[in-house]
Amino acid sequence: MQIANRISRLGTETAFVVLQRARALEAQGKSIIHLEIGEPDFDTPQNIIDAGKQALDKGFTHYGPSAGLPEARAAIAEYTNKTRGYNLWDADHVVITPGAKPIMFFGMMAVLNEGDEVIYPNPGFPIYESVINFLGAKAVPLPLREENEFRMDVADLEARITSRTKMLIINTPQNPTGGILTREDLQQIAELAIKHDLMVLSDEIYSQITYGDFKHTSITEFDGMAERTMILDGFSKTFAMTGWRLGYGLFPKDVAAVVSKLQTNSTSCTASFTQIAGIEALSDRTLDRVDYFVDKFKERRDLIVERLNQIPGVRCHRPHGAFYVFPNIQGTGKTSAEMEHYLLNDAGVACLSGTAFGAFGEGFIRLSYANSVENIEEAMKRMQTAIERLM
Repeated sequence: MQIANRISRLGTETAFVVLQRARALEAQGKSIIHLEIGEPDFDTPQNIIDAGKQALDKGFTHYGPSAGLPEARAAIAEYTNKTRGYNLWDADHVVITPGAKPIMFFGMMAVLNEGDEVIYPNPGFPIYESVINFLGAKAVPLPLREENEFRMDVADLEARITSRTKMLIINTPQNPTGGILTREDLQQIAELAIKHDLMVLSDEIYSQITYGDFKHTSITEFDGMAERTMILDGFSKTFAMTGWRLGYGLFPKDVAAVVSKLQTNSTSCTASFTQIAGIEALSDRTLDRVDYFVDKFKERRDLIVERLNQIPGVRCHRPHGAFYVFPNIQGTGKTSAEMEHYLLNDAGVACLSGTAFGAFGEGFIRLSYANSVENIEEAMKRMQTAIERLM
């Protein structure tokens, strides 16, 4: 069967490719420490599991509205208003999807035409570029630089805006670097978006995972931005619910209606019982557990940064959010792809090449510290031994 030409424009998410290779090595008896996949190692909190079970028993096993159950949409709107410190959203702005990726796919599909330009962070989540290319738009990378703590440089951003620019994608806290856009950064970005009439896709999936004095700010907090912004969020990272496949977006109401229609034409709807579990996740009963997760992530972050900076040829910035580090490995003499391969096969440590997140990731690797302290300690010992053999 002949495959459609447009499929050649689709990229992939390398984390799952490396995971598959690592599993194959494990099947051969090799010990692998998994720092490649962006998944909390915690189990879903029990109250959420119980709510999902009770929903099944109560008959939430049927089709629901394409945009999501009304009570789940209302809970998400209330939670977003509460966590962002305003009162902007109601249920009609919300669309619930099976995982958060459909939000970026449907959201971009709803507003982009062929030839429109989209500025996106690089290194950044690889599906941004993939979807832009698939839709026939033009992907314009915006470099995130180590010396700027991997924040967007607003002057760099302005220099890339043209008459064809339709959308800007931001991600804070950021994958793969853990960087956070400050309130001042976002104020300036908002001013540019309004000046140039840009739509903004704001990926806020890690919004509740920040450390110390660094708190999440949503660009929708600034005047004039809610009507031109799509917020992408979900339950996977904050609530350790990756397998539940439960994401959501908040849109201007006219865009939400289009996104709901796209869902009708693809997945029909999101599983009803998972949405009931999601309502429970957003309740105050889960807050203590989320605080526990973040405290553990901070402990692991501090450990992995300290240990990476002890390895010759490696330096690592301390991230302020998410659960990734993005160490510079240029001093080892290896490219990013070579280091990914070397650490997996020679050290038994699965990580990702920085170039899995775009061309500007060369010279870096990504490690997820969503793993136990014991495993991180062992991974750092293996990495140090393996890299010292190169020096």
